Amino acid sequence: MEGCSEPRLDAKSELVDFQWKLGMAVSSDSCRSLKYPYVAVLLKVADHSGQVKNKCFEMTIPQFQILFIYSWKTQRETET
Repeated sequence: MEGCSEPRLDAKSELVDFQWKLGMAVSSDSCRSLKYPYVAVLLKVADHSGQVKNKCFEMTIPQFQILFIYSWKTQRETET
């Protein structure tokens, strides 16, 4: 994912967009064999001045499931 910075977020940041895609790599320069799928995440986040920045990172499937459940629960709590 191009144009991404470190996934550090300020507490005052606002989530503008959340994109993800499932990937599977079979090898890389540093590993001969990669056998597990991963999730690539792209967050578009607005800082306090309104400037939108991209934040990218990769997660394992179990990590993504935890993030999804936590996000879903947080959304439900803020809607009530």
